[in-house]
Amino acid sequence: MRKILIIINRKAGTDREKSLGAAIARQLPEDRFQVETTYLQYLGHGTDLAISAVDRGVDTVVAVGGDGSINEIAQGLVGSKTALAIVPLGSGNGLARALNIPLDVEKALAIVAGGNRKPMDAGYANEHLFLSNAGVGFDAVIADRFRHSKKRGLINYARLVVGGFSTYKPAVYKIRMDGKETEAPAFLMTVANGNQFGYDFKLAPQASLFDGQLDVCMVRPLRFWDLLPLSISSLRGNIGESRYMQHFTGQEITVASPDLSCLQVDGDAVPLTQGKTVHFNVVPGALQILVPNGH
Repeated sequence: MRKILIIINRKAGTDREKSLGAAIARQLPEDRFQVETTYLQYLGHGTDLAISAVDRGVDTVVAVGGDGSINEIAQGLVGSKTALAIVPLGSGNGLARALNIPLDVEKALAIVAGGNRKPMDAGYANEHLFLSNAGVGFDAVIADRFRHSKKRGLINYARLVVGGFSTYKPAVYKIRMDGKETEAPAFLMTVANGNQFGYDFKLAPQASLFDGQLDVCMVRPLRFWDLLPLSISSLRGNIGESRYMQHFTGQEITVASPDLSCLQVDGDAVPLTQGKTVHFNVVPGALQILVPNGH
């Protein structure tokens, strides 16, 4: 009988919790699964719970929430035999979209019941784990502002983007990738493991969570009125054809700039611990992830 630990971010809301409980009972019946449910209570709690689950021989840890709580839980599972599963209840749900995991709770739990696992790559920005992407450009500045905002959702994110654009000054980055060096100014300087920012915006449409590579996405400085067509290209999945986009792939990337001030991992702002330099690397197949059949 598979042991499953379900970790819920309470921000999901009371009504959604009630429907979630009923869906769990339907998809993970007691005669087939040994299910335990718990809740995040403090920053880092997800990692602690995941580490404990690994020690107890739990087969699958289910993260119920958004990309931030999924990342926190995954930190305790990297390198173990315990698999991560996702029930996406966040705002952007970038990782779930990249993995073709339905946003419908019932369908997402059906994938948990199916138990189809696959070894997924894990990225690191300095010591910080990222599953979808990490960045040091405009996206990192907005992530920092989003962290201090009480409002969530795409509309608030868009408001922060529009409000922050006029005061943002693109930095010039020195980039060393797999032994090769380049220097260029960039509005966005993002390293992607998956293809999604969230909300179905694709920064690196060709990126794969399973190829052992990181995709470096640089958007050169642009004008305000270029934001809308660039966003439309991102939603359509053809941003790679934009004249503003430069794309590289590699496994070891170092980015440095005297103007570097922010770092985001999976949409969450984290502290810069190595001055004006960030080292990105990928660990192939480091995390067992549950995916739809045929993925």
